[in-house]
Amino acid sequence: MQTVFTSIGIVGTGAMGRGIAQIAAQAGSTVYLYDTHGGAADAARTHIHQQWQRLVDKGRLDESLLPALVQRLVPVTSLHDFAACELVVEAIVERLDAKQELLKQLEAIVSPEAVLASNTSSLSITAVAAPLQRPQRMAGFHFFNPVPLMKVVEVVAGLRTDPHVCTRLAGYARAMGHTPVMAQDTPGFIVNHAGRGYGTEALRIVSEGVADFATVDRILRDQVGFKLGPFELLDLTALDVSHPVMESIYRQYYDEPRFRPSVITAQRLSGGLLGRKSGEGFYRYVDGAPELPAEPPVPEVSGLPPVWVSTRAARRAELYQLLKDLGATIETGTSPSAQALTLVAPLGFDVTTVAVVERLDPARTIGIDMLIDDAATRRRVLATNPATREDMRDAAHALFARDGKPVSVIRDSGGFVTQRVVASIVNIAADICQQRICSPKDLETAVTLGLGYPLGPLAMGDRWGPTNILEVLFNMQTVYGDPRYRPSPWLRRRGAIGLSLTHEEP
Repeated sequence: MQTVFTSIGIVGTGAMGRGIAQIAAQAGSTVYLYDTHGGAADAARTHIHQQWQRLVDKGRLDESLLPALVQRLVPVTSLHDFAACELVVEAIVERLDAKQELLKQLEAIVSPEAVLASNTSSLSITAVAAPLQRPQRMAGFHFFNPVPLMKVVEVVAGLRTDPHVCTRLAGYARAMGHTPVMAQDTPGFIVNHAGRGYGTEALRIVSEGVADFATVDRILRDQVGFKLGPFELLDLTALDVSHPVMESIYRQYYDEPRFRPSVITAQRLSGGLLGRKSGEGFYRYVDGAPELPAEPPVPEVSGLPPVWVSTRAARRAELYQLLKDLGATIETGTSPSAQALTLVAPLGFDVTTVAVVERLDPARTIGIDMLIDDAATRRRVLATNPATREDMRDAAHALFARDGKPVSVIRDSGGFVTQRVVASIVNIAADICQQRICSPKDLETAVTLGLGYPLGPLAMGDRWGPTNILEVLFNMQTVYGDPRYRPSPWLRRRGAIGLSLTHEEP
């Protein structure tokens, strides 16, 4: 089966359309460029030429290839110039009516064997194809921006798409140097669907007053290894792009609580605080660089109280060893003395709940997040409860900062920050597999390439333990009473029998 389309059309010459055109020409296709805005197709050709010239200047492209590449880009002034194209990809405005009308026009122009594709990121492929006489020849072909660098593409089958169309598009993606992942037609497909947990849970944390934007970003970068914190990422993608996607996926899933958007982004979008491109978002930008608040200083304390560790603490043995390494005086009695700093390390529960259940003095009780092995993180996170004394908070901060590792102190929260966000990511990913939207393998590939996570979401669950993730979710559901945190059946079953989340079912 032919894997390279010799001639393709691109409708829409914004960043996505230009990116697709660039890699298609590099794969050997003649690319016809069309845009309703006069001169836009010619400008796109010039822009792509300049991109190739930069690659030549950097030694990443053979200069002798440049004339042939540029010749493969053909600006056109009418959709009728696509008559001989084997594939036409629309990359226009994200509006269902506009896409449907365009594809109806194209169907009357191209041959019956030509493939039609949409680069939509959130609209239903089935709905886009519904007005066509032959919807079986239409599929989603969703690239990510910047297309030449983001090496994943979602190939999405609508309800009536011919499987051979998806197979051919997947082969073409490989010829372009990209990795295709196969997805069923559901809101957000794979990447935008799987990415809901990262930003929406971080927004919920801030909305509860647990921590500010910069602190949440620092925690998730330093504890989990994300390249960008959620608010840095939202500033990069811009709220006029990301907030409508949040709302679209939430509404398309009939207000599924796991995808609930936040009033924070709605308000900031209304106020024009879009992110980097507007000069201000969650951070203010000067010459493209964010102005970041300074880390709170480590408190100066005259002396440290003895430390008692809850018998129910997660990673209790490791926590004891850490306290020894930091030079703490450790109490080992069945209950803390009247002077002791009391440490709890819950999974999913808040510090207040643990103090009440274990009959601890809340004034002296501090929580520490031990979901992830301390040796594997670059930051420690402590949580107070509403009654925690200031001297105990400062003593705990000073103690855990003794070896120079940064410490963030947050307000009480079921699941701290890392537990909440990681559990949400893993849970949504598990439910994607439960719904058979894609295979576990394609899910991991799509998320690591499309979102740049340090691990695929299922691998995250395996690394920190499906049973631990389940405990976090169950306990958070108890704390908040929100079905947002109900565990996916996929996760519950695999956690119950000790099966890897990446296991492919026969």
